[in-house]
Amino acid sequence: MTREIVLDTETTGMDPFEGDRIIEIGAVELVNHLPTGRTLQIYINPEREIPAEATAVHGITNKFVADKPVFSQVYTEFTDFIGEDSFLVIHNAEFDMKFLNWELKQVGHKELGWNRVIDTLAIARKKFPGSPANLDALCRRYEINNDARTFHGALLDSELLAEVYLELLGGRQHGLSFADSNSGQKNGSDNATRTKTRTPRKARIFKPSAAELAAHKEFLGELKDPIWEKMGNA
Repeated sequence: MTREIVLDTETTGMDPFEGDRIIEIGAVELVNHLPTGRTLQIYINPEREIPAEATAVHGITNKFVADKPVFSQVYTEFTDFIGEDSFLVIHNAEFDMKFLNWELKQVGHKELGWNRVIDTLAIARKKFPGSPANLDALCRRYEINNDARTFHGALLDSELLAEVYLELLGGRQHGLSFADSNSGQKNGSDNATRTKTRTPRKARIFKPSAAELAAHKEFLGELKDPIWEKMGNA
């Protein structure tokens, strides 16, 4: 069994070594590249002011996080969810790992190892050299509906990234939906239950060639008493 955790963080800024902190963690569980329905969403009080430019990106305000737990109160919930050996699927992993390991170090927890990280940004850049490789661009490439992404939310971005990741692997099984899964269990502090509907992919219509049409016509001519003729005369 292969267990993977697709995760994302939202932060107050760009660098934990300059005082920026995590304010949201979102994660989605995959087992054998299939969504289980288990997700994690934790909002965190960063113990500092959230700059206006950061709020404009993720929509999380100082008032909203004022009564949320600090990282030291919820980090075990996060580490329990990701486990000891599950792979961590992250887009631009260097950014999130920098913050996660800084926060974990402050509470005396061992850092997350890079040997368990799968960076989808690196995969996308290798697969589509020279093309935009951010999450929005990849959603457009794979026709994944990201209309709900008016802000950068950690859980929503993790759900979108999970779909992108499976496409990068070669294409997910049609009919799977991360947002509509009701079979799993949700975990997380102050989890806001969200119901999001993904727009189904448009069918790709390929017109038959002249040779195929001729072959099909010949095949129909060889059929004896085809059922559609009997139905037409009924």
